[in-house]
Amino acid sequence: MYEGFEVIPAVDMQGGEVVQLVQGERGTEKRYGDPAEAARRWVEAGARTLHLVDLDGAFEGERRNAPAVEAVLDTVSDEVAIQLGGGIRTVEDAIALLDRGVDRVILGTAAVENPEIVGGISDEYPGSVTVSLDAKDGEVVVSGWTEGTGQDPAEAAERYEELGASAILFTNVDVEGQLEGVKTGPVERVTEAVSIPVVASGGVASVEDVRALKEAGAAAVVVGTALYEGRFSLEEAIEAVA
Repeated sequence: MYEGFEVIPAVDMQGGEVVQLVQGERGTEKRYGDPAEAARRWVEAGARTLHLVDLDGAFEGERRNAPAVEAVLDTVSDEVAIQLGGGIRTVEDAIALLDRGVDRVILGTAAVENPEIVGGISDEYPGSVTVSLDAKDGEVVVSGWTEGTGQDPAEAAERYEELGASAILFTNVDVEGQLEGVKTGPVERVTEAVSIPVVASGGVASVEDVRALKEAGAAAVVVGTALYEGRFSLEEAIEAVA
């Protein structure tokens, strides 16, 4: 799935634009323009995978940025892998996206509320389901990071691997979007609990953070704010872990 450690740029979408939020809080967004233009820029800089999130879908439970997603797919889907999350609630939703050209669907709330959805999608498209485990104060949270579940991230990761997930996306909400650095301990707990790839997200502020997540056992890292704010370039990050 991930050939060597990957640095994956985030293309988070709200209202048809690229945005970055602080700790997932609506109202904290900073805007960065057109999603398709951002996607093209990251592909030209060396990205092998793009991480798309429909933030409106994540908060409201149904996809709101479908036109922007379509534009990204039309622009770069023949050149890189596309993983997409936000508002995917049913097997039918996921299959339609995979049929359209998305390579991996990311399930968060849907997987928590209906764990069987993981196997239902995997049966049709093996290797296509990434389960998103977003942790706040050591607890898995859902619905745009607004509701606690009482679940431990490492234990949840084990369960979803058994259900057929091909990867885990682990986001540490405590440090997300703050550009203050990563915390590797929670990442290590999740990577040690499963044999499938773990993609880390949250808090990356420097290429040293990228290296630290690789050393913590992650198969890839999703980077958003640090890239958009120019803390380092995608090329620098790729070279740092080559």
